[in-house]
Amino acid sequence: MNGTAKGTWHAPGRVNLIGEHTDYNEGFVLPFALPQGITAEGERRDDGLLELHSGGQREVVELDGLAPGRVRGWAAYPAGVAGALAEAGYLVGGATLRFTSDLPTGAGLSSSAALECATALALTGLYGVKADRRELVKITQRAENAYAGVPSGILDQSASLLCERDHALLLDCRTGLSAQVPLDLGEHRVLVVDTGVRHSLDDGRYADRRAECEKAAGLLGVPALRDVEDLAASLSRLVDPVLRRRVQHVVTENHRVQATVGLLKAGAAPEVGAMLTASHLSLRDLYQVSWPQADVAVEAAVTGGARGGRMIGGGFGGSVIVLVHRDRIARVRQAVDEAYAARSWRPPSYLEAVASPGAARLS
Repeated sequence: MNGTAKGTWHAPGRVNLIGEHTDYNEGFVLPFALPQGITAEGERRDDGLLELHSGGQREVVELDGLAPGRVRGWAAYPAGVAGALAEAGYLVGGATLRFTSDLPTGAGLSSSAALECATALALTGLYGVKADRRELVKITQRAENAYAGVPSGILDQSASLLCERDHALLLDCRTGLSAQVPLDLGEHRVLVVDTGVRHSLDDGRYADRRAECEKAAGLLGVPALRDVEDLAASLSRLVDPVLRRRVQHVVTENHRVQATVGLLKAGAAPEVGAMLTASHLSLRDLYQVSWPQADVAVEAAVTGGARGGRMIGGGFGGSVIVLVHRDRIARVRQAVDEAYAARSWRPPSYLEAVASPGAARLS
């Protein structure tokens, strides 16, 4: 049998620099991979079982007849990858997979996609299956949508599988085409502020936003909100103020992605901060997915000297990113800590985000 009896694979989490809730609207996103992620150590087995270990938890899944809805909880993600691989005609068999992570769960850094991508590389590697990375993006998205019940786009899986060191990934979520954009921030850094508020994308609110966007696109007669050209005219055609807000966010967020790419290519990285703050205000006021700790973190960071900042991820919890000169990081952290302490909130944690390579085999 081709492949390997055992091995170790790693798939990174990601920071989405800009382009939030545009992916399932077939728009544009600009993520980069983190050094932190999920590691899968695995070996083949010949009994048709998928044995999954993570953080002291163990789940055993029968691969025969695996279908959406059969497995629930965290194991639905890796089991879903096995199911989606089989649906796509890729012949993989049983395996024991042990997952370890240095990526916070629920922090908006895409731990679920990292889990899926690590599983995909492990199973295809163990069984010698040759699958294009872009095909694996679709398979892992299928696992998240159908098996885990989260109606996400392709942003997170694409970032984990396709990103390169020192680059962000400009991804067209309609065509799947992408380009590597050098992420040269000079003396500035992207600081992740984990607000400590945990979220879950399967609680219904994320799905509600997607349904609202699909309804608005249908009323406007376009395939997706990415296709809205005359924003003012489109807003005037929508009676529902909620749908107007959703459309305005998606259209302007796509513009911000393109503007951010232009600033990076022009060597004007500090000016990206204004794009981040504009994105946050839009996510807070128009898309209504922010949360108090994120709003306070962004405001305090900017007051403390950051160039700008915004919430990242699906919303309702997770992390904020801020663009800050390296000499001001300590001052910004102090400002955010003091703002949290004034509200008797637990202090946040911090992570300096470094653009890193995508998923790979380690051994």
